[in-house]
Amino acid sequence: MSKRILVVEDQEDNRQILRDLLGSVGYAMIEAADGEAGVDAAKKERPDLILMDIQLPLLDGYEATRRIKADPDLKSIPVIVVTSYALSGDEVKARAAGCDAYVTKPYSPRQLLAKIREFLP
Repeated sequence: MSKRILVVEDQEDNRQILRDLLGSVGYAMIEAADGEAGVDAAKKERPDLILMDIQLPLLDGYEATRRIKADPDLKSIPVIVVTSYALSGDEVKARAAGCDAYVTKPYSPRQLLAKIREFLP
């Protein structure tokens, strides 16, 4: 069975890019377009890994990650932030919220897949 990755991203174009990329290497993708839907999908689907944007409607990626990591059933799921936030201190904030890794946009597909494979060998 292929590994399942939850992508929490509000921009359809970005989800399409990830859909193509992840599908091309055999990952199954679950999608959520806002932070609340991302938390709900994590609870319902129990993905193997989560790709989390930071700038999201309803609940930002920091808070969505905090809620996921606070749930004993979900806290072991790796969360990789994929964001255009690249200012000094943003990675520290993401890690403080519980994120396991941080990738800035624009990213190279090879770089992102390498980061995913660190958690899903």
